[in-house]
Amino acid sequence: MNDTPGSFELLPGAADSPVILHVPHSSRVVPEPVRSGIELDDAALGRELDHITDAHTAEIAAAAAAEAAPVAPWRFVNGLSRLVIDPERFPDEREEMLAVGMGTVYTHTTHGEQLRSPDVDPQPLIDRYFRPYAEAMTAAVGDRLAATGRAVVVDIHSYPTEPLPYELHGEGPRPPVCLGADDFHTPPELVALAGKAFAGFGGTAVNTPFAGTYVPLKYYGKDPRVSALMIEVRRDLYMTEPGGPAGPGLAALARAVADLFGHTGGTRVL
Repeated sequence: MNDTPGSFELLPGAADSPVILHVPHSSRVVPEPVRSGIELDDAALGRELDHITDAHTAEIAAAAAAEAAPVAPWRFVNGLSRLVIDPERFPDEREEMLAVGMGTVYTHTTHGEQLRSPDVDPQPLIDRYFRPYAEAMTAAVGDRLAATGRAVVVDIHSYPTEPLPYELHGEGPRPPVCLGADDFHTPPELVALAGKAFAGFGGTAVNTPFAGTYVPLKYYGKDPRVSALMIEVRRDLYMTEPGGPAGPGLAALARAVADLFGHTGGTRVL
């Protein structure tokens, strides 16, 4: 149960769909109790949200789900900014993003500025926001396994056309669509299907400039019934950067996501 209203939402899809569209970074909402611990003024915070937010990705997921009816995917959507907590950074694991102040609770901005005091204890934020989110996402995957015998987590992200200073691998290629894959959880067939679905956007590449994909820790590296793929869309395809409005490319991307998991054109692929 989500006891922090607005922090996340599980939106039901078709009972026989194994697919969960996971949208972790679309929101700009920073609750006031969290805002008080952030050292940026309002203007600087707005600029940081422009850069760090995967703007309009919740809209892409919603439009894709509508395209895929009647066998719509489930959607798990973060209602809070990743500046509150990042649900895809595991606090019990050593993450390379800690080197740039972007672990579970960020201490620095995309441009290396101080976001929170180093003296701030991250544990209250982890307990209030991260753990309920992780537990709910774990339960959602378990529910799809129980209902369909498998689960497919499709992570929806976006990234800027030009690299930001925090990026550890920003020197790599920046294709129109980056596909994040995991050796254990991402079947080659899923990568191939995604390549076909996004062929009309100018090409895809795997694990560049961002790599890997999200699977709840309960299942990570343990349960082959859980498949996963990260979709990172370059922002110039569908919006004005940074932080601006969406454009006509959003609808086309939603159709491509719907094609990937299966009912645009009537052919189920996942």
